[in-house]
Amino acid sequence: MSAGSTEPPPSKTVEQSRVTLSQLMQPGHANLLGDVHGGWIMKLVDEAGALAAMRHGQSRAVTVAIDRVSFHEPIRIGDLVMLEAEVTYVGRTSMETRVRVIAENPVTGERTHTNTAYAVYVALDERGRPKTVPRLTAETEDQKRRQEEGKSRQNYRLAQLAKEETNP
Repeated sequence: MSAGSTEPPPSKTVEQSRVTLSQLMQPGHANLLGDVHGGWIMKLVDEAGALAAMRHGQSRAVTVAIDRVSFHEPIRIGDLVMLEAEVTYVGRTSMETRVRVIAENPVTGERTHTNTAYAVYVALDERGRPKTVPRLTAETEDQKRRQEEGKSRQNYRLAQLAKEETNP
C-alpha cells in the first residue's frame, strides 16, 4: 500500500492471526490456596489477544476493551496454561480477538477449559494513530458464526459507549 493510499490492506484469514501462548503456573502466580490469581490470567489473555491482533493488523495494537471474563474452573500451581487466540471480527481500525484458556496438568495430560474472553484492540501506525486493518476472511462455518457474533458484540459495545457519553 503506497503512502496516501486509501485502499484497505488485502484480506487475511483467521488462521493467519492465530497465536498460542503457554506458561507454567508458579507459586508467584497464585494465592495462599494454590489457585492462580484471576488478574494474572487476564494479563495473559491480554497478551495473547494483542499478539493475534498484531499479527492480523501487521502493526502495534492497543487494548480498547475486554469483555466479561468468567472463570469456570480454577487454575492451580503447576498447571500449564495455554491461551489460544485468534481474530474473530474486524472493523476499520479495530479487531476483536477470542482467547480460549486451557489448563493442563502436565503429568496426567488432563485438560480443562477454564474460560474464554473477547478483547478489542485498535491498530496503530508509526505515529500512534489508528490505522486501517485488513478485512477478515472467515473460512469455516464456526469462523463465520464467530464473525457474525463479533459484529453483534461490537454493535452492542458502540451502543453502550454512546449511551455512556450521553449520560455521564
